[in-house]
Amino acid sequence: METKTTLKKESAKKNAAKELKDLFEDSLKDIYWAEKALVKALPNMQKNATDEKLQTAIKKHLSETQIHVERLEECFTALGKKAQAKKCDAMQGLLDEGKSIMEETEPGAIRDVGIIASAQKVEHYEIATYGTLAAYAKVLKEEICLKNLLATLEEEKKCDGLLTKLADSTINSKAL
Repeated sequence: METKTTLKKESAKKNAAKELKDLFEDSLKDIYWAEKALVKALPNMQKNATDEKLQTAIKKHLSETQIHVERLEECFTALGKKAQAKKCDAMQGLLDEGKSIMEETEPGAIRDVGIIASAQKVEHYEIATYGTLAAYAKVLKEEICLKNLLATLEEEKKCDGLLTKLADSTINSKAL
């Protein structure tokens, strides 16, 4: 008699990526979910930040993130696929951690430092993901996807740099 676990494993194997293109498309679904979740989470981060420059940086990144979603939709179109999101457990964990930090800190510099730390964890995840996806797109000769993924990768790197600059220039010192 087969158990539910055995059936679940067999089902997962049937849906397993067999080619790089399958892995690429699956990863696009994952980051698409992540970006859409971030669009929902960023306004709360902005509201909870007290430093004006941090609020401005988050607001700017929200606008960029909305563009990231659109670029991913263009990738799906270029691949002849419907844009589809698949829950990204990694991003969910990072967003949950960020929410906890905001709930467990008093408003002010300490919370701002926590928001920056959480945001940078998200940025680093996105940088790793977009770098990997760009490498796949290059090998697969998916030029539209490659162009979009590289553009987003650069924006994620710039955002990470800005967060570091904000932390190093004033916010970390205020938290002392």
